[in-house]
Amino acid sequence: MTLEQATRGGVDAVVVYDGRLLMVAAQDSWGLPSGTPQPAESAQAGAARLVYELTGYLVDGTSVLRSQGAAGADARPAVVCQLLSQAPSAEARLGPEQIRWAPFAEALDAGLPEAVRDYLVGHTPV
Repeated sequence: MTLEQATRGGVDAVVVYDGRLLMVAAQDSWGLPSGTPQPAESAQAGAARLVYELTGYLVDGTSVLRSQGAAGADARPAVVCQLLSQAPSAEARLGPEQIRWAPFAEALDAGLPEAVRDYLVGHTPV
């Protein structure tokens, strides 16, 4: 792994399944599963680990979304993750009431980062 592959700061996980986005309770609203990767951990590996630790769902981080704007290079990465398990493990830090699958249309109004909104709009079922 090169230094460029390691992630500094935080990472957001974008887990989509059947036209819905995995969201977790965040203060008084809902947000993406997110956190800080461990030292020398790639954004993809960090996102997959964080989703499992928070929600109990097993995922595979596949691709990194970045904003197109001027601040895009400095924005925290969002990683598209493929769902590998249908049910969460009992080892999740968050309880079932703190985890939900939101329809894309509803998730778009949740204050998501630009790159994530663009991704969801491009993948919204017709």
